[in-house]
Amino acid sequence: MTTRVLVADDEALIRGSFRLLVDSAPGLSAVAEAATGEEAVAISRRERPDVVLMDVRMPVMDGIEATRHICAAQPEVRVLIVTTFDLDEYVYGALRAGAAGFLLKDTPPPDLLRAIQVIAGGDALLAPTVTQRLIERYVAHVPPSKLEITEREREVLVLIARGLSNHEIGAALHLSLGTVKTHVGHLLTKLGARTRVHLVIAAYEAGLVP
Repeated sequence: MTTRVLVADDEALIRGSFRLLVDSAPGLSAVAEAATGEEAVAISRRERPDVVLMDVRMPVMDGIEATRHICAAQPEVRVLIVTTFDLDEYVYGALRAGAAGFLLKDTPPPDLLRAIQVIAGGDALLAPTVTQRLIERYVAHVPPSKLEITEREREVLVLIARGLSNHEIGAALHLSLGTVKTHVGHLLTKLGARTRVHLVIAAYEAGLVP
């Protein structure tokens, strides 16, 4: 099955380079390009891509606002922010808007292609340079929120926030992999989260992680 990719960037050279890179990879196909955030929203609605490679700084509508529109109207579309700027406010804003991942444009091509596949597969991904400082900085000023979840779900959420995989969570809590996946699914639904990254944000905002 081919993963269909929309490339959104205001620089024609970058759009073309990303398109060629995507088309060179087995199982990936660049279906369209957008030069503004507004175009990205309209083309996404028309083409219904699996993944959108989204720049942040674009005319008419920036990438974060475009991401918000796309994720709200098309929850099945996965947005991967790819930008030159490693700025915390961009990262956090993109994730809050619904983006499933954030990478820098200096990411090696093979890593970018793997990221697209990871995102398309339903997982989340952050650039290695984007660490806990991001979440810690921005939720430090947010009053802890109350989460309507069970005690076991709370335990699972804390371990997700600490970076553990489903297998590691199962080992830590003596649960089967299937049971862990069920708890993660319940958390995603109850907290209105799209990815594990958003669960991490929710855990910090609730004050569950020091």
